Amino acid sequence: MVVQRPVGRLGALAVPNVLTAGQCAATAQFILRQQRSNGSIPWYDGSHLDPWDHVEAAMGLTVAGHWSAAWRALEWSASTQRRDGSWPMVVRDDEVEDAGADTNQCAYIAVGVWHYYLVTGRTDGLARLWPTVEAAINFVIRAQHPGGELGWAVGADGGVADFALLTGSASALQSLECACLIAATLGHDRPRWRWAGNRLAAALRERPQSFADRSRFSMDWYYPVLAGAVRGRAATDRIEKGWDDYVRSGHGAQCVNDQPWVTSAESAELVAALDAMGDTDRALMVLADLQTLRDEETGGYWTGRNLPDMVLWPREQTSWTAAAVLLAADAVTQTTAGSALWRDAGWPGDESVESATSLARDEAVG
Repeated sequence: MVVQRPVGRLGALAVPNVLTAGQCAATAQFILRQQRSNGSIPWYDGSHLDPWDHVEAAMGLTVAGHWSAAWRALEWSASTQRRDGSWPMVVRDDEVEDAGADTNQCAYIAVGVWHYYLVTGRTDGLARLWPTVEAAINFVIRAQHPGGELGWAVGADGGVADFALLTGSASALQSLECACLIAATLGHDRPRWRWAGNRLAAALRERPQSFADRSRFSMDWYYPVLAGAVRGRAATDRIEKGWDDYVRSGHGAQCVNDQPWVTSAESAELVAALDAMGDTDRALMVLADLQTLRDEETGGYWTGRNLPDMVLWPREQTSWTAAAVLLAADAVTQTTAGSALWRDAGWPGDESVESATSLARDEAVG
């Protein structure tokens, strides 16, 4: 893990021959229109929100230069965090609809905060949100199974789910990495987090059988690459093995391999994964293909399209989908310092831990 030095925003976001600066600006405005006065960003006006997609939408605003709006979103997260460090899975109009907590969703605040710092260089932002990140990560690692995998949820009664999801655990590994980078930047040491990250990385790389079988979903295919759990030749082999199962030329990536439903968000995340492994040509190709789901009138993106009949479904455009496209555009153009988020991801796995006794003590104090 290398602490990046923020360089600030370099220019207006645009992708030559794919997205103009005006189109990127319109997509950012689409997200802004969904943001409520208290800073929260639901899926779309009148819909619900969850803590992961809310942060993702804030990250889209960050790369588009709407730093104040993105900060209000992050502050909303801080102000609504529960005492145990979590957030509810589903909130609608400030009312909790599902009081359980998704561990990956709760961990993602660390990615959003670190990304904001990379783009803006605001160390004061890190310091302000450090208590939020610390509480969230401590909550998440308490849900780790003995084998290192992460229980996907914690129920309203405090019970940890008895199975883990590969996509969620991979994303949470990147969140742990970002949390450690935040800690290091602020001069804190959290060996318990490093230990948890080592165990989680080992499970992802060495024991795929530890996770529930969701192999039909494209996210389980590309997310270990996107989040840095798999790199190098292993990443190349993984992407090549699943390419024909999940990617449809001229359209983008399917959500699942057994239904011809191409989706904007999965396509955009695949773009960032390809860019992270140095496959820039195919990253740009997929980014160009997913523009068939763009709505020029709103600046947003349709969730997906069924290919045989070319029907858009569902008939919705979400804030986090728009953000995923902006983040993909930033990744391939390196417009902001936040573009390094996925390229530099990669849990090193070289931190040693002395004893279970010292770990227990670290957990008690940190």
